[in-house]
Amino acid sequence: LDTLPVNAHTTTSDALWAGLPVLTCAGETFAGRVAGSLLTAIGLPELVAHSLEEYEALALQLAQNPEQLKALREKLAKNRLTTPLFDIKRYVENLESAYETMWGIWQAGEPPRAFRVEKKKS
Repeated sequence: LDTLPVNAHTTTSDALWAGLPVLTCAGETFAGRVAGSLLTAIGLPELVAHSLEEYEALALQLAQNPEQLKALREKLAKNRLTTPLFDIKRYVENLESAYETMWGIWQAGEPPRAFRVEKKKS
């Protein structure tokens, strides 16, 4: 169970990497929405509640339904290495592409500008 108004950040990442599903409630600020972003990135948006009432109901539902919790653990195990959250290779390739684009803009004597990196698939 995650905290509110400030969500776990690195702790949620560590829990997900270890195969432990995390239930969170999306808050109003960046600090209260990080865990929801991580869960969405790993393909588990169903673990993001949008009210305290929904959070409590989902916590009770998961506690009383071990098969549902098992299915979430299995989904997490499957998604851990196939979704962008922990795809370090893709992240580095995209970051390197951004650096190359910035370098090219600078070499051409152009002022800094916004650009889009074409997403690579690992």
